[in-house]
Amino acid sequence: MAEPSDFLPLQVAIIGSGIAGLTAAIALRKHPKISVVLNRSKHSSRTEWSPNPSKLGLDNAISDEVAFRGPSNIPMIYRHWKTNEIIGMDVHEDVTEHLHQTARYHRAHLHQALLDNVPRSIIRLRKKLVSAKVDPQEGVTLEFEDGTLATAGILIGADGLRSRVRTSFVPDFELKWSGWTAFRSVFDTSLVESIPNVPLDSTHWWGPDTTFFASRLGKNTYTVVGGVNADPKDSSAALKNAEWDQEASVSLLRDKYSDWNPVVRTLTEVTPSTHFYPNFSGSSLSTWVFGSRATLIGDAAHAHGGAHATGGSLAIDDAYCLSLALLSIFPFTATRRPSSREIETALRLYEATRKPHAERLLNKVHAANSAKAAKVGNPEGDEELRARAAKGSDTNWLHEHDVEKAFKETKMRIEGHLWDADDVSAKL
Repeated sequence: MAEPSDFLPLQVAIIGSGIAGLTAAIALRKHPKISVVLNRSKHSSRTEWSPNPSKLGLDNAISDEVAFRGPSNIPMIYRHWKTNEIIGMDVHEDVTEHLHQTARYHRAHLHQALLDNVPRSIIRLRKKLVSAKVDPQEGVTLEFEDGTLATAGILIGADGLRSRVRTSFVPDFELKWSGWTAFRSVFDTSLVESIPNVPLDSTHWWGPDTTFFASRLGKNTYTVVGGVNADPKDSSAALKNAEWDQEASVSLLRDKYSDWNPVVRTLTEVTPSTHFYPNFSGSSLSTWVFGSRATLIGDAAHAHGGAHATGGSLAIDDAYCLSLALLSIFPFTATRRPSSREIETALRLYEATRKPHAERLLNKVHAANSAKAAKVGNPEGDEELRARAAKGSDTNWLHEHDVEKAFKETKMRIEGHLWDADDVSAKL
């Protein structure tokens, strides 16, 4: 016989309110029997997305006002550092809708657009998580720095690269500096409009020991990204101790690219300020499911260091996939809350769909980091550089990934006559 508590809403606690956390909140709040509580934090930077936000009804967040889509519909153009000639490009393979084209935006703009879809009443401010504990039968208990406790039926860790939720369950997880430290700047587009031959499309210039990226963003903003690559094992490596979002002297950016082509040089000259962003990443987690009631999404689940500017896209896909998984065991027509086993089944289904995809990216990231470290002090030759650029980034599998299709295929693979957490775990 069902207990009275079985008919109460399923409470979901989301720690972190970046793109991952906000998207999860938006998706889960569509369910009439799910109650969402969101713990808020701050985010900034540039990123890209794949075709999936529109499936969540987030067209306001991916509109041309918020994001920039190049006039040539070419996701990325690669140019030579010295001659400025085009030496490669990435092209769409299976994108037919305008809103599904690769788009670039200032993270703060997307964050605000997502926040506009979330009621302030579900947001808890200034709550710093200390620990999370799971009882498979009773639920999740959260302890905060101010001494307060909270409980929930499901915990979603969406609190980024340095996730406290992840630390609660994987205390020995380690982030490592790749050796790359980026200079990032965002400013008004008017500063570049008088520059001769400045590309209209997003452009990546490749040089022998570093790169330079420039692109329009939404809301009349523009970004440039340069950087310094060093050996992470070198105790005296340049910028080894730089901190995330640390203010930097713009002269460092200008000096680094002083012998590059005139377009790049001029872009650095009009850049009003810049900040350091050291690149950190981590290894793959053995599992994304903890105690049958907790899971991770976004950078908390896969600390890839922002490779290919896909952090926002992956976060949205994770959140959408998790909502699909929970809906599969807890439909709108449900007459009771899901059991602990049913919740684990959903979380395992989410994990089975997303983890292999994320691990493919992490493997690519770690290989690239090793290759970059090996080139420190041994700059790439011009022929090698041109040949590499001509191949493009080989990332359509990442940028054009259809998470809804992947979810359906995964569910079909692991679904048997009796489909539960044990079945999913056995087939992972």
